Amino acid sequence: MMVATVPLRRPARADRRSARRLDGMEIGVTSFADVPEGGDPARRLRELVEEIELADAVGLDVFGVGEHHRPDFAVSQPAVALAGAATRTRRIRLSSAVTVLSTDDPVRVFEQFATLDGLSGGRAEIIAGRGSFTESYPLFGFDLDDYDELFAEKLELLLAVRESERVTWSGSGRHRAPLADAGVYPRPLQDLLPVWIGVGGTPASVVRAGLLGLPLVIAIIGGEPARFAQFADLYREALRRGGHDAEHAQLAINSHAHVADDAAQAADEMWPSYQAMMSRIGRERGWPPIVRQQFEAGRTPRGHLFVGDPQQVAEKILAQHALFGHTRFLAHMGMGGLAHDKVLRAIELLGTEVAPRVREEVARRQTAGVTA
Repeated sequence: MMVATVPLRRPARADRRSARRLDGMEIGVTSFADVPEGGDPARRLRELVEEIELADAVGLDVFGVGEHHRPDFAVSQPAVALAGAATRTRRIRLSSAVTVLSTDDPVRVFEQFATLDGLSGGRAEIIAGRGSFTESYPLFGFDLDDYDELFAEKLELLLAVRESERVTWSGSGRHRAPLADAGVYPRPLQDLLPVWIGVGGTPASVVRAGLLGLPLVIAIIGGEPARFAQFADLYREALRRGGHDAEHAQLAINSHAHVADDAAQAADEMWPSYQAMMSRIGRERGWPPIVRQQFEAGRTPRGHLFVGDPQQVAEKILAQHALFGHTRFLAHMGMGGLAHDKVLRAIELLGTEVAPRVREEVARRQTAGVTA
């Protein structure tokens, strides 16, 4: 497979090492803190903290919160929302999912997550991306025509400030003032604050992550997941090309999910809010309304939805592990404002029933030296 050329300016050392090395399989949750029509955003934020607390209590590994600037999602500053859970949890890692780096200031992003790292005792992470929504560009005075350049330049600065306490940096001069021996504080507790790259299927973004030696999150929210295997291959090839360890690549898959005690119950609980969310976003983007048949197709073994009982969801994660060899699975939950009690039950089942099955089988495969 040929690797596309992506122009990069690497910080001195940040592209030569990664913050953490994962073994086995981590299982976690992501949320946009969806607000149902007529719902209370403040209440939804409090519910989000409860969901993170429960995820920690049932042994899940990571909880990620997305950034949006629109009324149907409650969180515009992931680090602030995660700080609400930082001192109420003990082990779970706390991540953005994603930080829209293109329209934020990398220095401030780093300082926010370094603060979160201190509050949480060294559990903060950043998933940096360009975002699938564009409302932040006009809101913060950026031009969509600079979509690619903004992300590349701001990622460069983010990696520079996480690498060194004092930073001298000059970008294009179009998007941010240069820095001359500037100190950036506070510093995180972790030696190197983890920065993942979140992608939705853009090859150049996959290559960028690999060349820089950064962990990668692939969001699969439609179609057949098998089509995304080429991106895992592309990522590992880019890692090798960049002089990094492709054998121990840190790769995450993020997909829509809901778990209930019974498979039919899971589908019936998720469908109304999922349909409302997808149809609402579809109207904005010119998509036709989603129908139940599409939803059910996504639930099949070859589909993109992880909706079922614990055994079905575990089997599907393991089937995709054979495709991707990933080290982290992130279940995106609560779409469209699904009732809080149902989200809590899904998190409980993910932690107590799905995760142990997946971890045990992945460990067995690794001991046996196989991925399938």
